Amino acid sequence: MRVAVANRQRRVRVSAAALRRAALYALRAEGAPRDVELSIAVVDDVAIRALNRRYRGEDRATDVLAFPQAAPHGFSPGLRALGGGQGGVLGDVVLSAQRAAAQAAALGHSTARELALLVIHGVLHLLGYDDTTPAGARRMRARQEALLEALVRRRARPRRGRPRSDARGRRPTAQGAGRR
Repeated sequence: MRVAVANRQRRVRVSAAALRRAALYALRAEGAPRDVELSIAVVDDVAIRALNRRYRGEDRATDVLAFPQAAPHGFSPGLRALGGGQGGVLGDVVLSAQRAAAQAAALGHSTARELALLVIHGVLHLLGYDDTTPAGARRMRARQEALLEALVRRRARPRRGRPRSDARGRRPTAQGAGRR
């Protein structure tokens, strides 16, 4: 699986590695083929508003947009368009870092958590999930929340093997203390 991340804004600090992890986790959990590809672009409100106006006819900033790869006539977008198990380019996810930061503040959690949720939401759209009906929205919301919680729990468990680095990126020495 290949996930390319491009941060095209400078207002909000973003971890490309964390976004990539969230996307890969969602892809694996949904059974996507190993050779699937997608891209994630992190933009500001001005850029996402322009995309939302152009492609959805809504002249306002939004938090996430998903652009499935064009499928041949008669195929739905997302994983089904890849031929039921074959890889290929799944599509693009575009996130507004500004919207994510504002939503995170309003909900009382971190911007990193909100960005991970938005990545998962976008990936689910690329895989064929649809939230345009009440039932579809409930199904998608439940799935994205379950994936986010599983990802958070997975990241909270201590790793086996190599010790984690400290806040400055230094690995602990054999005595368990970083170099001074």
